[in-house]
Amino acid sequence: MPKFAVILPAAGKSTRFGGREKKPYTQLDGRAVWLRTAELFITRDDVVQTFLVIDPEDREMFMMKYHANIAFMNVKVIDGGAERFDSIANALAQVPGDADYIAIHDAVRPCATRDLVDMVFAAAVKHGAAIPAVRVADTVKQVNADRVITASPPRSDLWLAQTPQVFLASVVQ
Repeated sequence: MPKFAVILPAAGKSTRFGGREKKPYTQLDGRAVWLRTAELFITRDDVVQTFLVIDPEDREMFMMKYHANIAFMNVKVIDGGAERFDSIANALAQVPGDADYIAIHDAVRPCATRDLVDMVFAAAVKHGAAIPAVRVADTVKQVNADRVITASPPRSDLWLAQTPQVFLASVVQ
């Protein structure tokens, strides 16, 4: 059975969330969003390690609130970097050698289903990499620097990438 390492980025500032507490720590039906998201992966037999990447400034609060959770979940907490790329790189450096694939799934996306994860994991095994995506339904406009519309790309060619995004671990190992 192919083995997966899962990276859950949660190190953002949540600025688009309106100044409330950070999205990963917001309660959703009594449990933190990151925790509900992690539960999509921690019970899977094919996941060998789950990484939660947090803002280093949140570490003390996180450990006080969630130490008991991570102790039983096989979740390794990683400090994020200045940018999302840096945060992912920090986690990639910790991926165990027995992982065949790496999945990156936003920690604030708890509504993904087990069926979706199953399908994306299976597609990655078949093709080497896979992402879920949905067709763009809205009309999209391309504009120039002056915000003048220059084109209307056909929607049939546009898709919105979602997570988990999965790829062969050998690409980064």
